[in-house]
Amino acid sequence: MAKPSLSASPTGIHLAKQAMAKAGWTQKNLSALVSCSRQPITNFFKGESIAQPIFVKICDRLGLNWQNIADFSALAPTATTLPPPPPNPVVSAASSNADLSALVQDLRRHLAPALEERCGTMRILDMSYPIGIEDIYTDVNILEQLSGRRRKRLDELLAIYDLEAGDRLGLGQVTEERMSGLEAVQKYHRLIIVGKPGAGKTTFLKHLAIQCNQGAFEAARLPIFVTLKDFAETPEQPGLLPYILQRDFSNHPASEATIISLFQQGHALMLLDGLDEVRADDHDRILREIRTFSEQFCDNRFVITCRIAAWEYTFEKFTEVEVADFDSAQITAFAAKWFHQKPVKPGSFLRALNHHPKIHQLAVSPLLLTLLCLAFEESGEFPASRSELYKEGVDALLKKWDAKRGIQRDQVYKKLSLQHKQDLLSFIALLTFQQQSYFFKQSVLEEYIADYIADLPDAQADPEALQLDSEAVLQSIESQHGLLVERAKGIYSFSHLTFQEYFAAREIVFSATHLDQSLHDLLEHLHDRRWQEIFLLTTEMLRDASRLLVPMKQAIDHLLAGEPKLQQFLCYVRDRATSPTFTFCKPLAARAFCFDIDFDIDKRRAIALLADPTAKILVCASFFTRVLNIHLDEAIAIAQDYEASAPADQKITAMRSADEAMWIGIQVVLQSNHIKPKLRKRLETFTQQTEEILQDEEALEQMADDARKMAKDNLHHIGNDAWKLSDRQFTDHEKHLLRQYYKATELLLRCLKSEGCRMDRQTRQHIEENLLMPS
Repeated sequence: MAKPSLSASPTGIHLAKQAMAKAGWTQKNLSALVSCSRQPITNFFKGESIAQPIFVKICDRLGLNWQNIADFSALAPTATTLPPPPPNPVVSAASSNADLSALVQDLRRHLAPALEERCGTMRILDMSYPIGIEDIYTDVNILEQLSGRRRKRLDELLAIYDLEAGDRLGLGQVTEERMSGLEAVQKYHRLIIVGKPGAGKTTFLKHLAIQCNQGAFEAARLPIFVTLKDFAETPEQPGLLPYILQRDFSNHPASEATIISLFQQGHALMLLDGLDEVRADDHDRILREIRTFSEQFCDNRFVITCRIAAWEYTFEKFTEVEVADFDSAQITAFAAKWFHQKPVKPGSFLRALNHHPKIHQLAVSPLLLTLLCLAFEESGEFPASRSELYKEGVDALLKKWDAKRGIQRDQVYKKLSLQHKQDLLSFIALLTFQQQSYFFKQSVLEEYIADYIADLPDAQADPEALQLDSEAVLQSIESQHGLLVERAKGIYSFSHLTFQEYFAAREIVFSATHLDQSLHDLLEHLHDRRWQEIFLLTTEMLRDASRLLVPMKQAIDHLLAGEPKLQQFLCYVRDRATSPTFTFCKPLAARAFCFDIDFDIDKRRAIALLADPTAKILVCASFFTRVLNIHLDEAIAIAQDYEASAPADQKITAMRSADEAMWIGIQVVLQSNHIKPKLRKRLETFTQQTEEILQDEEALEQMADDARKMAKDNLHHIGNDAWKLSDRQFTDHEKHLLRQYYKATELLLRCLKSEGCRMDRQTRQHIEENLLMPS
């Protein structure tokens, strides 16, 4: 195809001369600005054809839209201006629907190789090889109302997200009406799809391009996929139409006029990706190009993608929708595709994900779900150090996601480096968490940002200027990284509660002036369930975890230090745990079991399980004593006999959780001839679900809870092993103290056992040996 050229219309020449006069330029000045000789400038003002790139540059320098200046009538297909038809009739000027349909099919075949190269694969983060889009694509859901435009009060958001009940900012909870991405594209002729970083916008657009070119979607249209960053940075700065003609059809035998006629009659699916990725210097020109093209060729279908909060520009005739977070079904579908034909099975990944609700929260983001799949694929399990996993997720959002694709964002606040952004987020996270604030008004958030950046070098001294800076910083963090998101109009939160906890712990460890004082302040929250994750993350981040865990052990001991009856109870626990009954398990596991055996403080005996995997045998044995009404020693013998003869994958100690151990316990009990018929019938109802229950974490937990309750109702005390004190009844206050003591000890042991806990062996051993011991 010949290199395109354009000429100015009479009206266009008049407008250009007006612009020249207003600027006070001569044609010589203009030729210098455009970097060309005088001849193209002279021909431009004569209405003669010149090379299109120069034509566009002239218009841009004059502040004019080249498509309003150009004389397109010269390109219109007519009987007198079209060249003779080539041998293949499909590339002749389209004069009928049949001709257009044939042209579309021919151009699809022509585009297929380039489109496959452009859209057929993806490679993100630390993937060692590209993966086919269709091999990993998971259907996206669309919210027709943007989250940040909902008008909701803080109390309404708190009602939607029941954080105390474990909802991690919306995981698995669909509160807004959703539609599939394909439905949204078909419903709205001109669509802007916004979403958080890594929400799957580009993958969706590439999927549309591939599906359209294969005739599976919008079969009558030709897909045109444009990465707006690449278009904006094309050296000659062509217009959108010339860019597409040159890039996609320069070596096709059809004439420009023929291909333009396809756009004129609305047979294109325009997929414009990454509006937010265009540099600030280019964005006015690109916006102008998109607006002009969509108005001139209005019958085509348009889809534009952009990050939330990236730009405030509005395309009046476009509908804006938002990519929704993944729900459980989408996470399952993604995992099934990712782990297809890999050694690690998707079921293993999903079970592990359900077993780690803090990590599960991150999976609602396709980018972070990909990160989790990559991490799990390496070893068939998640990294033991959650802080390292969260750090990797934060790094992906703060730098890797853009860096891997060669995108450089404009720094709205030059002094806010990557380190400063992390410090700012940490400052906000701890401050809001201390206030029990999961959602915060924009004005409050901007005050926090202003307080932080006011202390940076060369910060604005003027309060109004500082306020403007804080607004820009907030918009930058939301649009570029997605770590703060607008949940409703003027109300923000961290994108995941896990990230708020991670940054809060980071502030305690790395940003505190006096670390010991910060750790002392943290101990004030020892009995607050909300702070448990921060204790664990802080432990992993500390270079010497003993600076937290030694004072933590002292605080736990102090809780019961002035309670004689409770100290007597701890003496009983210590002595009972040294009996021959418990020689097969560690002393701490035995003490934990004896502590709980009569008080029944924790249904899963978490301390025992953390202390020793063989404690799962105690879980089963405790169940046996209650439903079979037997002595504990006899119950342990039954469990150990089963353990010795069971296949490796069915052993009690092979089970990952106490709930799974309980499942084994039910199977063993049903083989006994001593179980009462009524209890047998109730237990048999659990087994009717077959072992599929092991794949469903919630169903498994419910089954285990029901079985424990049934056993407790059948026989409240364990044979003659009950605690024998003259006054064995605890007051409500004593029960409260014992629960606090047990839960705090469990948290301390979890910190001690965490993969990232660094401290000397002697101190670690001393703490563990003195857990659940009298003062």
